[in-house]
Amino acid sequence: MKRSLRLKLIPLILSMLLATSMLVACGEAETETKSEPETKLSGTLQVYHAGSLTVPLAEVNEEYNKLYPDVVIFAEGAGSSTTIRKVTELDKECGIIASADYSLIPDLMYPDYADWYIIFATNQMCLCYTDQSAYGDEVNSNNWYEILQREGVTYGRSDPDQDPCGYRTLMVWQLAEKHYGASGLHDKLYGAEGDMMRPKSVDLIALLESGDLDYAFEYTSVAAQHSLNYVELPPEINLADATLKDFYAQATVEIAGAEPGEVLVQVGSPIVYGVTIPSNYPHKELAIAWLEVLLGDVGTGIMKANGQPAVTPALTDNKNAVPEELHKYLD
Repeated sequence: MKRSLRLKLIPLILSMLLATSMLVACGEAETETKSEPETKLSGTLQVYHAGSLTVPLAEVNEEYNKLYPDVVIFAEGAGSSTTIRKVTELDKECGIIASADYSLIPDLMYPDYADWYIIFATNQMCLCYTDQSAYGDEVNSNNWYEILQREGVTYGRSDPDQDPCGYRTLMVWQLAEKHYGASGLHDKLYGAEGDMMRPKSVDLIALLESGDLDYAFEYTSVAAQHSLNYVELPPEINLADATLKDFYAQATVEIAGAEPGEVLVQVGSPIVYGVTIPSNYPHKELAIAWLEVLLGDVGTGIMKANGQPAVTPALTDNKNAVPEELHKYLD
């Protein structure tokens, strides 16, 4: 998807979020997930998802199997771009794609592999650390960027080409320059001696816990799920406030596109998760039933409990293309 089309999508989705006041919504879906399946389902369902969704979606899968015990779920977490490319480039069969950035679905999957997405959750950026982190006893929301530049301090981020948390980290650095008046901050942090990069954000957790990293840029949900200390970043840079969408849009990061040599320009915007069913998936009844668990009361409760507020009712860019069984969960 070209940048111009993506830029047209962003204000549409943000206006929907603002209109429904769902960015920090914790409400319950209107329709309850049924306690008994209406039909007998069996087979294998592949769920490819963002690494930051590993914990809540494991619970969703467990609830799904209570309803449909004859369905074998194969779940695999990775950076969202990598997750999508398993379908679009490696031709793997997949029933569910759940991305930490909804925009990657149209950017990388339209029109050949999908023609709709559903927005179902939000999140925000933070800086994680442990009790053993250098200067962990003094780091806060006002001085974190200064501490990261101290000699011997190490900090981690994920790969922007593979994981939305990676390019969102670079956006945080860009926005921090403006918010704190710290000219050149991005360039001072990027590629510095203490700067370490891994494929996806959850890969950094083990490095934090082992002491190989002092700090890591993560989502607050990941910090909560792994009981990590974290610096709560100001709204101006945490990519969580829809009213600051214009300020966020000042940050841009180039990442690899769908084709070799293609470049996508990611524009700063509030963090919004999206999900779809690949159009070439042959067992759509399995995937639709899974989405009913995710979007119903059980799934939205799981997301809330894991620090990733659910968007209820969920939002979509193409309701006519969404399976009719899911319409009751949509705005």
